[in-house]
Amino acid sequence: MDLYTSNALDISEVTTKNYSTSFSMGVWLLRNKYRPAIYAIYGFVRFADEIVDTFHEQDKRSLLEAFRKDAFEAIEKQMSPNPILHSFQWAVNHYRIDHALIEAFLKSMYMDLYKKTFTQAEYQEYIYGSAEVVGLMCLRVFYHGDDAGYERLVPPARKLGEAFQKVNFLRDLKADFDERGRVYFPNVEYESFSDKEKKEIEADLRADFAASLPGIRDLKRDVRLGVYLVYCYYHELLRKIESVSSQEMTSTRFSVSTGKKLRLLAVCWFRHTFNLF
Repeated sequence: MDLYTSNALDISEVTTKNYSTSFSMGVWLLRNKYRPAIYAIYGFVRFADEIVDTFHEQDKRSLLEAFRKDAFEAIEKQMSPNPILHSFQWAVNHYRIDHALIEAFLKSMYMDLYKKTFTQAEYQEYIYGSAEVVGLMCLRVFYHGDDAGYERLVPPARKLGEAFQKVNFLRDLKADFDERGRVYFPNVEYESFSDKEKKEIEADLRADFAASLPGIRDLKRDVRLGVYLVYCYYHELLRKIESVSSQEMTSTRFSVSTGKKLRLLAVCWFRHTFNLF
C-alpha cells in the first residue's frame, strides 16, 4: 500500500475513534486485516451524515451532491485528494463493494434533507439505505471472495442494521425532534408519544435482535467478537430504554458508560470464546 493511501486510512481510523467509542471497540476486536476497510466505510458514512445533520448554515443539498459526485469520481479514478473519499474508494475497489449499496445509502441521506415524517414504506426504505447497506458493505469486506458466505448472511446482517438504526431512533427521539423537527417512526406524534407506541416499537426491536443473532453466531471467528460486542452494546441501550416510560423518553438521551462497555467486553469475550450465546 502506498504512503498516501495508508495515511488516508489512518485519517478514517481517527475519524471513527473520534465519533464512536463503541464502534471503535468493535473494530478493534476484528482481525487486523479487516480494520482499514471498516474504518474507511465508517468515515464515509459519518461525513455524509455530518453534512445533513450538522451544517445548518450551509447549503446542505449542494454539499451532499458534491460529496456524492466526488465519491463516485474517486471510485472511478481510484484516487481522491480528500483522504476520507480516497480511503473509501480503496475499500470499494479492493473489496468490490456493490455501488448500488452506496446509492441506497446516499438516497437515505437525501431523505434527511426534506423528510420530517415517514410512511411505513419510507421508513423501511430509509432504514435500508441508512443502516442495512452499511452492514452489507462490512459483510462484503468480511467475506471478500466468498460470495456464498456473503449471500448466506445477508438476511441476518440486514436485520442487525435495522435493529441498530431503530435503537438510534429511540435514543435520539428528543434530539431529532427538537433540532430537526423529525420523527422517523410512522404514525407517531412526538408530543403524544405513548407507552403503547413505545412498547410496540420495542417488541419490533426485540424481534430484529432475535433474527440477527443466528447470523452473528455463524460469522467467521476472526470477526465475530467485534460484531457481537456492538450487538451487545445496542442491546444494552434497548434495555435501558425499556426501563423508562414514554414520557421520560422525550426528556432523556441514553448512553452506556465506559465502565459498562468494559464489562460488556468481558462478557462478550467469554461467550464468544466458549460459544455460549
